[in-house]
Amino acid sequence: MAGPLEGIKVLELSRTLAGPFCSMQLADMGAEVVKVEQPGIGDETRSYIPPEINGESTYFMSLNKNKKGITLNLKTDEGQRIVKQLVKDSDVLIENFRNGTMEKFGLGYDVLKEINPRLVYCAVSGFGRTGPMKDEPAYDLLMQGFGGFMSVTGEAGGAPVRAGYSIVDLATGLYASLGVVLALLAREKSGKGQYVESSLLETIVSLTNYLGQGVLATGKVPGRLGSAHPNLVPYQAFETKDGHVIIAVPNDWLWRKMCVALELHDLKDHPKYAVNVNRVANREELVGILTEYTKSKESSEIIERLKGAGIPSGPINDIAQLLEHPQVQYREMIQEVEHPTIGMLKMLGVPLKLSDTPGSVRKAPPLLSENTDDVLTTLGYSLEDIADFKEKGII
Repeated sequence: MAGPLEGIKVLELSRTLAGPFCSMQLADMGAEVVKVEQPGIGDETRSYIPPEINGESTYFMSLNKNKKGITLNLKTDEGQRIVKQLVKDSDVLIENFRNGTMEKFGLGYDVLKEINPRLVYCAVSGFGRTGPMKDEPAYDLLMQGFGGFMSVTGEAGGAPVRAGYSIVDLATGLYASLGVVLALLAREKSGKGQYVESSLLETIVSLTNYLGQGVLATGKVPGRLGSAHPNLVPYQAFETKDGHVIIAVPNDWLWRKMCVALELHDLKDHPKYAVNVNRVANREELVGILTEYTKSKESSEIIERLKGAGIPSGPINDIAQLLEHPQVQYREMIQEVEHPTIGMLKMLGVPLKLSDTPGSVRKAPPLLSENTDDVLTTLGYSLEDIADFKEKGII
């Protein structure tokens, strides 16, 4: 079955994380993505080693499956002409250059929309393409700090820590892919493409969500709570005899069931703990009592008791344990694809499940310039032209 974006052609002029993650979402859903990289060097994540497989960066692989790969020197007139030819037949262009770079190449939206009025042009940036900080560089780590994320991540009183995943970059890529699909939907009605923006700044502001809304409403600034939740207790990791376990009690009904399951009957109707607002007010005292209990038990015993009573609970897996889990395997989140130099390559699957037009893992991440000759041939260039381009460093 074909993916929902089959027939959509995407030209990717992005690198590192947010832009490539955006285009990979589209590729997984059937779009034909042609990724343009710098000749001889490629996307900088090709050099993010270790880890690697046969010299290929696993970081690069994680962001570029289902894509064709070509190289073009965008600083040359011929390279720019080739991009314009590709744009004529493209539905989407994604770029994450610094502000003004595409215009310097003569490839800004105002130019490209004249070539193809149906083009959806997606610009991914750090602080947005307008405003006093539009020219500032931004990386995920910087934005975790700037965006308040690190102020609420880590243990109370501890030093600022980065989230283990590049959450701002990844979420920006997801927002960008949503923007592209929405613009394609709007094009069905208007017949015209449009300019789409997604920035790390606006993503992290959006992700403050209930914390941000709380500050706007009350002026009270939240701090670090480790694994705990600012509005719910108990809702965190607890130390056990052999490790840690997650206990998540989001309402008073489950609180009562938890107390019965763990035989903590004295706590169930205690006025300090019976309702969540009081549990939050007495957080430190209650967490201390619960920790004293959990430290006397094995993780498996606590999880078994709580799950048997319908209380949300679970282990803290490492990533290998996650990827080996039967549920992850059953949901086809680990798939294999043939790689030209590695052989069969295991890759992460497609998280969205569509019953009639599912996404799929069809192609391994491209080698540097793997598809350049084929793509240029479809544009009408001869083998002699292509050889000349290589000699001149255009491709």
